Amino acid sequence: MKQVLTIILALMVAGPVQAKLVTQTVAYHQDGTVFEGYLAYDDLSRARRPGVLVVHEWWGLNDYAKERARQLAALGYVALAADMYGQGAVTGDPQEAAKWSGELKGKPVLRARAQAALKVLAENPLVDPRRLAAIGFCFGGTTVLELAYSGANLMGVVSFHGGLPLPQPGEMKHLKARILVLHGADDPHVPAGEVAAWQAAMRQAGADWQLICFGGAVHSFSNPAAGSDKARGAAYDAPAARRSWRYLQSFFQELFAVRARD
Repeated sequence: MKQVLTIILALMVAGPVQAKLVTQTVAYHQDGTVFEGYLAYDDLSRARRPGVLVVHEWWGLNDYAKERARQLAALGYVALAADMYGQGAVTGDPQEAAKWSGELKGKPVLRARAQAALKVLAENPLVDPRRLAAIGFCFGGTTVLELAYSGANLMGVVSFHGGLPLPQPGEMKHLKARILVLHGADDPHVPAGEVAAWQAAMRQAGADWQLICFGGAVHSFSNPAAGSDKARGAAYDAPAARRSWRYLQSFFQELFAVRARD
């Protein structure tokens, strides 16, 4: 009995066990190309938990996308930041970024690469493959919407200041995901006409969707690296960034609670 009390007292003095954030590069293949994703999770438990795919901006899998993956891991999810260009390619040159993203947008290869990364996430032993979501920023926001339209096994997707591609005729009958779009109300890269057309398409499909517009925010509002000059059409907006992340957290809490009750 004395030994048991000693152990209990020692544990009380030591305090609660602190989770350690684990990150690692994960190599995977799709159609002969090698990709280098970035995995993040905490090691407090070996229990399966929801998995979240993170898709980067048109710059490639840079530090911003990796930081978002770490933030999701700190919330208790397993996050995989996808590499959409191959071999971890990253650029700071807008012309190069436009070229790389342009080679994928609107083409089947965009969905194929996103699906390959989602498969890697779903097969991770710490992930509950029934509880998957995807988020994306700018180019990545476009990507996760396309992934949802493809009928991927996702409970939900979240687009931060992304483009609003329209689904192909008939494909929304395969949609499984709920959709949350977080949009800068003054984003010149996604005109009001495109926003209206997207909403009409979601209504016609009977999708479960939300569109949150942040007044005064432009493109890239969530990324501090975008600078502060809104006249350029892309700039960081601290209030919109904070609010959008809170919307994401609320969306995920609702989303994954549904499956937890199954």
